[in-house]
Amino acid sequence: MLPLQAFKRFARYGLIRAGLEGSALLQRAGFGMKPQARGVIFTLHHVDPKPVDPEAPNSWLSITPQFLEEAIQATLESGLTPIALEDLTARLADRSDTRRYACFTLDDGYRDNAEHAAPVFGRYGVPYTIFITAGFVERRCSIWWKTAAEIVDNADAFSFDFGHGEQKLNTTTHLRKIAAFDRLAAFVTEARDEEAAIARIDALAKTCGVDPLAITAKQVMNADELGVLARDPLAHFGAHTLSHRNLRKLGDGALRDELVQSAEAVERYVGRYPRTLAYPYGYRAAVGEREIAMAAAAGFDLAVTTMPGLIGSDALSKPTALARVSLNGLYQRKRYVNALLSELPFRLQKIAGGS
Repeated sequence: MLPLQAFKRFARYGLIRAGLEGSALLQRAGFGMKPQARGVIFTLHHVDPKPVDPEAPNSWLSITPQFLEEAIQATLESGLTPIALEDLTARLADRSDTRRYACFTLDDGYRDNAEHAAPVFGRYGVPYTIFITAGFVERRCSIWWKTAAEIVDNADAFSFDFGHGEQKLNTTTHLRKIAAFDRLAAFVTEARDEEAAIARIDALAKTCGVDPLAITAKQVMNADELGVLARDPLAHFGAHTLSHRNLRKLGDGALRDELVQSAEAVERYVGRYPRTLAYPYGYRAAVGEREIAMAAAAGFDLAVTTMPGLIGSDALSKPTALARVSLNGLYQRKRYVNALLSELPFRLQKIAGGS
């Protein structure tokens, strides 16, 4: 029997793909309108030449260098001008400037950003911004979604207390592994004390022969590597907090520390104080009005969410609450990028939502 969590996951992916295909068909049929937005901020995580396994828990986080190149080509062919995210405020504030812009951003500071993404950006002369989590760089924080994926990949079964007593989970098939991963993910994201929940995941990992901090060290650039990458004139860096926690769950003092101290850490790594921020997770349950205001008070010119959308004409009214468009590993088609840049998926979403 198909585990319910896995069914929901694949159903959601299928609906998104159908929406993108429908938008692409409408665009090719000439139903698209002239885009009204001022541009787009793309979200990326991993750029890796290995083919994406759609059954892997974190498959959506990784795209290939080839698809990144196709996304850049689609952007240029659509008439957008690529710029660094930190330059966006000045460009939008210039009323005589009617150009449309594209900003490429990469979250978490993965090593493959330097190995596989930077060369692609270099070939096209496209600036890019990498958002850095200090706890990952300094190997103090585990990347819990990577740890959870390693647990379900390594084990055929494991026991865990989700809050109602010890339960044994069978992970002998791909679908069961996905279902188990989703339960572990929900345990973290729904916890009041995220730090304690992650510590529980880390403890489980060790019983399964998985070293959480070794995963961080393998996947994320260290301070020396960031310093080397900073020599690339196309590379820019922003803050992504100290510990990658859900900021809405933190008190005011802890929130301020996550913002300010992470910016100071980025300056230590790359020699430049960051003007931009990416909120961890970035969805509504992790970013509220308090966090948006605090980011501005902390001195960030711009801050980005993961809430989907293009750069609106009113972006400067709340520059620390900007939407982004995900370049998702499960939807690696140039026609999908073209459809997103046409604004059709977002308009259809508004129609479907009745707004």
